[in-house]
Amino acid sequence: MTALLFITLLYRSQQLYIQSAIRASNAVHDVIPTTIRSDRHLLAVSFACFGVAGAAGATADALGPTLGATALAIGGVYTVARYANRVSRRSLATNALAFWSGFLAISGTHLVGLGTIGAVAPGPDSVVALGLTVLTWATLLTACAATTFLGFREYGATVSADTPEEQVLEGDTSDYPTR
Repeated sequence: MTALLFITLLYRSQQLYIQSAIRASNAVHDVIPTTIRSDRHLLAVSFACFGVAGAAGATADALGPTLGATALAIGGVYTVARYANRVSRRSLATNALAFWSGFLAISGTHLVGLGTIGAVAPGPDSVVALGLTVLTWATLLTACAATTFLGFREYGATVSADTPEEQVLEGDTSDYPTR
């Protein structure tokens, strides 16, 4: 038979097995180690919390919505803190940089004006302006929180999830007695 090109993904024992079947008799099994679960849901929750908090804080002048927005922002900071404890320093730095880049790209729309963007984009002007406001606040606050926790990690203010290689490179000598 000619070569069949398909990849079957199966989860077994917390590893991802890729079965490459060229012919049934010559099946090759490759093992790619993966993490047990993804922690990106924590970033998604914090992004949503920050976005709703930014929209509620920007559109309301009353005390109730402001307190609700503050509670949502605190929840967003908490989820970013949990995310920062679970990932490596490099991953946290990459995500912080990505959120700062996203914020700079979205904040460019404020230079043009939300009303102008709302007039050009399909849909009601107020909905487009509110959506851009939500994205702006969400990217700004997520970038700030990720950068803050990256700074805490760099200066040793938190227990980190460093790999053993990172600990060796930093000269972690906690196993040796000091006099």
